[in-house]
Formats: sequence, structure tokens, C-alpha cells
Amino acid sequence: MQLNYKAAVVQAAPVFMDLEGCVDKAVGLIEQAARQGASIIAFPECWFPGYPWWVWLAATAHNLKYFQQYHANSMVVGGPACQRLAVAARDNRIFVSAGISERDHGSLYIAQLLFDDRGELLQARRKLKPTHMERTVYGEGDGSDLVVLETPLGRIGQLCCWEHLQPLTRYAMYSLHEQVHVAAWPSFSCYPQAFALGPEANKALSLVYALEGQCFVLAPCGVISPEMIERLVETEAQAELINAGGGHAQIYAPDGRPLCEPLEEHAEGLLLAQLDLEAIAIAKSFADPVGHYSRPDVTRLLLNRRPQPPVEAFTADPDEAIIEACEPPADTAATAARHQAPGAN
Repeated sequence: MQLNYKAAVVQAAPVFMDLEGCVDKAVGLIEQAARQGASIIAFPECWFPGYPWWVWLAATAHNLKYFQQYHANSMVVGGPACQRLAVAARDNRIFVSAGISERDHGSLYIAQLLFDDRGELLQARRKLKPTHMERTVYGEGDGSDLVVLETPLGRIGQLCCWEHLQPLTRYAMYSLHEQVHVAAWPSFSCYPQAFALGPEANKALSLVYALEGQCFVLAPCGVISPEMIERLVETEAQAELINAGGGHAQIYAPDGRPLCEPLEEHAEGLLLAQLDLEAIAIAKSFADPVGHYSRPDVTRLLLNRRPQPPVEAFTADPDEAIIEACEPPADTAATAARHQAPGAN
């Protein structure tokens, strides 16, 4: 296992609503990170093909005009766009964490992929609970999406956006002994009137995750481009709800310390930092919330990590009483990636 290596996080706007354009841009960023010596690169939430900001700007019926194109440009796990990311990871010998809008037949999910440096898809996880207006677009994950993977870069886990506001979800992840955590964020310039949605509050969530879980946190963040504003904003009222910019990417140490000089919020680029996994032991010596600093005799978490398929098939023979989950077709590769990832714990 590598104990000391360089990590990169992305701060950039997607090629909005254009999956192939997003992959093209991502391949360039992956190549750039590899040239700069990074062993892992992390992309923002729903960066492929862009976060659906329209859900926050108008009524659901009005927003249906965006949905067909968004659905068509969302990524299928194991599909051609996914395979292009796998090839880029392999060719550049770099781990890739990708925040995607996942299309699974008729439904969409906020998802995160993790490829290793051989191009193998190690994980395809879904956000457990879409936040507020996101529920008009996306379905939910289940407990099987809380996974930490044993990799040559250490134990890696992933969560999206306000999953970091869920204390029980955080604690479940800490219990899996993460060393490197990807905290993917979409941007922080929607609803500027709402402090809870702004950069100060949400950067604090990433910082606290690092401090509380004693792990490195890679926090990529999207940017809202002027072109996206031009497409999304139709009225003066909408213009008051969203601004260009909002990029606030960062990498945090296990003591909560920011490791990078931040980019300006409208700027696009990579932030890189050196990760020394041996530093985690020092942080853990002060406070390990699932070890010496826990009190399971007083409080403990009940965690159900069993997949929850919507249909289960069973035999008609009561003597056999065999029950098995109905899985999606093998050609999607989603089930194997989500529930049988190598090294999952």
C-alpha cells in the first residue's frame, strides 16, 4: 500500500447537459492530474453531465422541458461513457472518482464511481437520500451504498453533498475505518440568500468530516459557468436565485487543516496535495469515534447494509423456500459494481 502520494480534486464547470463533452473535458483533467504526479483525482457531484440546477429555480412542471435531454445524457454504469473513463484511468495509471447522474433504465440516481489505476470499476454507489428538490429527479440508494474499499491507496470511501450533514451516515462510514474520503459537491452559488447552502457552511462539513473521522478528505466542487446561467435563467426572479461561480474545492488533513491554496470561485483547475497516511495514527490517538473514544454501552448505531431491490423472486415450492433478489441485466454491470466490489467491507 502506498502511504504517501499526491491527490487532485477538480474545480470546474461541466459541459452542461452534454455527457460526451463532459467525458472529453474529464479526460483532459485526468491527463493533467497524472502529469502533475497525482495518484487519484476526484470530480464533483453530478459533474457528468452537470448538476440539474433548474430544480431550484422553477416549478417541477416547468422543469420537465429539461428532463428528456438530461435523462439521455446521464451515464449508464458500464456503458460507453463509463468505459471511456475507465480507459483514461488505465492509460494514465490513476484512480478516478467520478460524480455522475446515473441512468438505470427509467430512473436516475445521484451516484459516484471509483476506478482504480488499471481501469477497473471498484464501486458504483448511490446517494442514500436526494436533498429537497433533488427528489423530483432522483431515486434513493440503500445501505449497500455505504462502502469503504481496501485499495493500494488506502481505505477509500465516498459520499455526496449533504450526506455529510447526516450524522448517522457519517458514523457508519467512520466505522469502516476510512483513510481517504471523497466528499463531492456541486457548487455553492445557488440561493445566495440561504447560508446553509453557501460555501462557509458546506466547507465546514468537509472540514469536520476530516477532523471527526481522522481521515483525508478530497472535496471537489463544481463551478456554474456564464453559459449555464444563460441557459437556466429566464426571469429576473430566477436571476436572484443563482449566480455564476460557486467553486470552493479543497483537500483536508486528518486534523481538519486545509492543505491547498484555494482557487478563486469562478476559476477552473486542479488542487493538489500530498497525503501522508501515517499522519492518521496521530489524529486517531486523540479521538477515534468508533474506537477508544466511543461509548457503545450508551449509544450505538444500527446499520442495515443489505441491498433493497424492489422485486424479489421466490420458488413456488414451499419445501425449498428459496428467495433471491431479482438483479438488473448483466449488461449494465451496475449490480456487480455496487454490491460485489473487490475489497468491499
